[in-house]
Amino acid sequence: MTERSTRRVAVRAGKHVLLIAIAVVMLYPLLWMVVSSLRPDEQIFSRAGLLLTDVDLSNYQDGWDALGQPFSRYVLNSLLVAVGCIVGNLVSCSMAAYAFARLEFRRRRLFFAIMLLTIMLPIHVIIVPQYIVFSQLELTNTFVPLVLPKLLATDAFFVFLMVQFIRGLPRDLDEAARIDGAGHARIFLRIILPLMTPALATTAIFTFIWTWNDFFSQLIYLTDPSVYTVPVALRSFVDSASSSSWGSMFAMSVVSLLPVFVVFLLGQRYLVRGIATTGIK
Repeated sequence: MTERSTRRVAVRAGKHVLLIAIAVVMLYPLLWMVVSSLRPDEQIFSRAGLLLTDVDLSNYQDGWDALGQPFSRYVLNSLLVAVGCIVGNLVSCSMAAYAFARLEFRRRRLFFAIMLLTIMLPIHVIIVPQYIVFSQLELTNTFVPLVLPKLLATDAFFVFLMVQFIRGLPRDLDEAARIDGAGHARIFLRIILPLMTPALATTAIFTFIWTWNDFFSQLIYLTDPSVYTVPVALRSFVDSASSSSWGSMFAMSVVSLLPVFVVFLLGQRYLVRGIATTGIK
């Protein structure tokens, strides 16, 4: 092996070692949480390492029924909210994206620019007027305030993502369908929508992850323990006035991460395709 080849192998090995070290640092908090969920409460904060001497599954047993009802109730609530948000984003954002990408109407560019500007608008700015509206409609402690905005294409990021994808589709398909007598509704449903599978899958995956992990808006609207979602239920394990059940909280946190990992692993291929084909760098 020549000196140049040896140097190239050494550089490549150094890069791999560096990447592995960075991965270990990034994964350490997650691994520590998993290990801590298998430790008694008195050993959780006394040991910072990942070495597990004794396996204790009592945290999972205690945490499952610690809040007065099975933790599966909160998982089901989160699933209902996530599925509702996914359906809302897929329907409304795809229709709005088709309008911006294919329809010709006055001030289209202005409305598209305004839509893009809403991406920079933090949720803390609009949460107060939204809460007042839903409170006057007596819709708090329901899932309506969390799902209804998704049916109105309020997630501008997904609208922009789908617009970029539709613009990459040849207009010849639209012209051929229009010659056959198809209108915009038929073109959208029969031609554009089936070709948008990567963008739709990307929207569904991101919506699920963001909704599943959302804590702020769910904490604002849901105050009845019977309608708690997973993030709000996990917060109930920590009590500033009395003792906190850290082991049970870590155990249920591990349980709550499983759906996210499953969705990401199953949809990773579509996620990469969706981002790659929309022109987002």
